[in-house]
Amino acid sequence: MAVLLYCRAGFEAECAAEIQERAGALGVYGYCKAQPDSGLVTYECKPEEGDHIARKIPVSSLIFARQLFARVADLNDLSVDDRVAPMVAALKDTQLCGRLWIETTDTNDGRALSALCKSITKPLTVALQTEGILATKEITNRPVLHVLFRSTHSVVLGYSYSYNHSPFPMGIPRIRTPKGAPSRSAAKLAEGFKVMIPEAEYEARVSSGMNAVDLGACPGGWTSVLVYYGMMVSAVDNGAMDAGLMETGQVKHFREDGFSFLPKKRNVRWLVCDMVEKPVRVAHLMADWFIGEWCHDAMFNLKLPMKKRYAAVRQYMDAIHERLAEAEVRGYELTAKHLYHDREEITVYLRKKLKT
Repeated sequence: MAVLLYCRAGFEAECAAEIQERAGALGVYGYCKAQPDSGLVTYECKPEEGDHIARKIPVSSLIFARQLFARVADLNDLSVDDRVAPMVAALKDTQLCGRLWIETTDTNDGRALSALCKSITKPLTVALQTEGILATKEITNRPVLHVLFRSTHSVVLGYSYSYNHSPFPMGIPRIRTPKGAPSRSAAKLAEGFKVMIPEAEYEARVSSGMNAVDLGACPGGWTSVLVYYGMMVSAVDNGAMDAGLMETGQVKHFREDGFSFLPKKRNVRWLVCDMVEKPVRVAHLMADWFIGEWCHDAMFNLKLPMKKRYAAVRQYMDAIHERLAEAEVRGYELTAKHLYHDREEITVYLRKKLKT
């Protein structure tokens, strides 16, 4: 067996390094296969170990992987006359699945297969339901059946557990950015809110009337997301802010350096930051805000180097943990994700644990 992981094309090495490390920590030892710019990593291991990874390594904790599923079969010589029957035969011993996701990789070659995926969805669904492999009605607490088309004649079949997968096909969420957002960067924060904030905690962490600070706000892409959620925003940047945002009455512009600004009161719920600065410097700044109890939740981007990106990410995360440990800060959670709308950067989420 193997596990397959989707990632952004060009980041296969980082995804492979991460799953190799995480599997090793779990006591599983295998090897990775990945073609450059394929958007896909395969981790080969023993059958029972593949299922173990699918159960025990939270997809939400992986930085570079968008999705993870355990492989059941590889079919590489599908006939254009009948692709369905071989797939059903290969899945005959699979446990009952509650949903079917027919996917491709996030590449130009993958997107060229979208018409095929749409056309085969209905006949494959009916055949799988007839054989008792797929539930006749969607069941969200059963495994998801993944059908990954790699070409018109090649497919990978597998499953992910309902309690451990990205809830979005291909691991890519649909994001709605605020109307009139002044920059495309708004999509990054909108995705971060949707993907990284635990669903059960969302209402407690994001609500109208909260105070927020956006460091390096100009022209206001991230500020527009905070305004969309009804927050009152202190936008910190020496540059000009979007006029439409200023007219909302929810934004106060401070023409100051983001590295020296501090609010007058400790009533800030959200701190966000998308400054193009040295990532370790930004990481230290975010940790200092947290140590000083200037915010409750912080979401920020850290730029990646051209080489050894996974090692750099580990360095950034360790720097935050070490700074918080030195200040004897407890009761926090730190996660990071290479989001769909991220490019040469990761999005990091530092937050206080909610009281239960």
